[in-house]
Amino acid sequence: MKPAFRNLNTDDSRVRVVFDGQDLSLPDGENLAASLLAAGIHHFRETPASGAPRAPYCMMGACYDCLVEIDGIVRQACLVTVQEGMTIRKPHEPQDA
Repeated sequence: MKPAFRNLNTDDSRVRVVFDGQDLSLPDGENLAASLLAAGIHHFRETPASGAPRAPYCMMGACYDCLVEIDGIVRQACLVTVQEGMTIRKPHEPQDA
């Protein structure tokens, strides 16, 4: 199956980040939401009311569907750039003991 998203920048330097316990190598300084999509992450969070899966929609900070917790702070992934060592997880979920 062909990936739905791909990274078009082939001259990028990559950095290590962790998303929900999974090690990823993402392009340094690129948009976090787009980079996660290109890495195959298509489920960023669940809605509080129904638990339906959500992922980036508008990619400009208007819809809040791309909310993730980055190093303990809930942020919109579409408004953040990738940086070395980020720890990213689905927001409002219990942490592993």
